Amino acid sequence: MTTSLPITMKGVVLTGHGGLDKLVLRDDLALPELAGDEVLIKVGACAVNNTDINTRIGWYSKQVTADTNAGGSEGFDSIDDQDASWSGIPLTFPRIQGADVAGHIVAVGEQVDPSRIGERVMVRAMQQNPHTDESFRCITFGSECDGGFAQYTKALAGEAFTVNSTMTDVELASFPCAFSTAENMVDRANVKAGDVVLVTGASGGVGAAAVQLSKRRGASVIAVCGADKHQQVLEMGADRTIARGDSLIESLGTMAVDVVIDLVAGEQWPELPEVLRRGGRYAVAGAIGGPLTELDVRTLYLKDLSFFGCTYQQRHVFENLVSYIEAGEIKPVVSKTYPLEQIHQAQEDFLAKKFVGKLVLVPAH
Repeated sequence: MTTSLPITMKGVVLTGHGGLDKLVLRDDLALPELAGDEVLIKVGACAVNNTDINTRIGWYSKQVTADTNAGGSEGFDSIDDQDASWSGIPLTFPRIQGADVAGHIVAVGEQVDPSRIGERVMVRAMQQNPHTDESFRCITFGSECDGGFAQYTKALAGEAFTVNSTMTDVELASFPCAFSTAENMVDRANVKAGDVVLVTGASGGVGAAAVQLSKRRGASVIAVCGADKHQQVLEMGADRTIARGDSLIESLGTMAVDVVIDLVAGEQWPELPEVLRRGGRYAVAGAIGGPLTELDVRTLYLKDLSFFGCTYQQRHVFENLVSYIEAGEIKPVVSKTYPLEQIHQAQEDFLAKKFVGKLVLVPAH
């Protein structure tokens, strides 16, 4: 262990499912106590994600059929707390959210090499459940355990990845959740050189990451986003843009793309299988436009399509991400930063969707 650490810290706790009033700033939180295999991290920055908001409002409950924004600031009138988390396991409150952590290790448990103190790290957002070896069982940092919306957080030593980079903590904090989600999708869908990839929600954190990561693999990218964001998305590497809401079939025709990276679902979803070529691959990791859609199953089997639901991430996905950062192969996309105390404003701005990339919270020390 190290010395000269505070006894208490400032952080934001989620006190239950609901509106922004459920996020409470406190300055008397106990500093996390370390188990033998854990490290204590001084949080340099922590970004905002859809998962933070979806968890707060209980959107993952099967009782909710609307899009995320329908309950964003105030929550939903009625949800089932028993299935209101992404994993289906009821959350315990209070909970410190925040999956996107970048910072420095300031203390270690007794089983961890003390030489790790001082390392600059990112925490893997989607982790293997430490209580089981069962496949596809995982936890999200800041959901099933406390996360980074605080001055300090703790993580399993093996989930705190050393990063050698000249980027700022704010820039690094834009990567863990969004880019690992996107890398998992392009990895599962086997995006490769020469593929034509359609990315929905391309101006958001995961969508913007998917554009970069698909281009990194040599694919051609068609990005769907708001018309006011086309230029920024093109500057991120997209080869073509389509305005959100425009007919994909009219814009592209059928049999036009090899891979769909989807984060939106919603009313336009039935067009996605139609624009896929025979043998095409569809990967999904979000449904911000609404979770319920219609599928003509004949399209699925007659075109030999492959569908990939993408939540669980194998360890190599995050290892890939770190290597891309250290090699300078991907770039952070940060729209705005806020002091941790302004988390309500940050989430309201997040829901307004008037930005490209990530919004990042910075705790004062």
